[in-house]
Amino acid sequence: MLEGLRGWLDQHLPLVLPRSALGKAMHYAHTQWDTLTVYTQDGRLRIDNNLTENAIRPFVIGRKNWLFCDTPAGADASANLYSLIETAKANGIEPYAYLKRLFTELPKATSLADIEAMLPLPDDRAASQAA
Repeated sequence: MLEGLRGWLDQHLPLVLPRSALGKAMHYAHTQWDTLTVYTQDGRLRIDNNLTENAIRPFVIGRKNWLFCDTPAGADASANLYSLIETAKANGIEPYAYLKRLFTELPKATSLADIEAMLPLPDDRAASQAA
């Protein structure tokens, strides 16, 4: 199917006005063809980046909220909280439970090792690090 699309693109690209919306889209596909089809070279690659898009969506939404942070320190605090939440999610940890544990245990930490033990790692990685 991709070979057919590439053939059609090569045949019709010269017939379309370059500055039209279709011409711009076709030119983009033409110049980015290798990048657009790289997923066919390696079965481990996904055809889309939906997982990444979904992971950064809260940051995009949060960016609007950060406009109303009164100070740079407030914006940093918000960004740090988002980072903790998204890292917990990415590691399969329920964010509320993780934050509750973190805010309970962090004040008791007396060393870097104590702090590192609270990183949001999946259970199997956390267990191997503790050993």
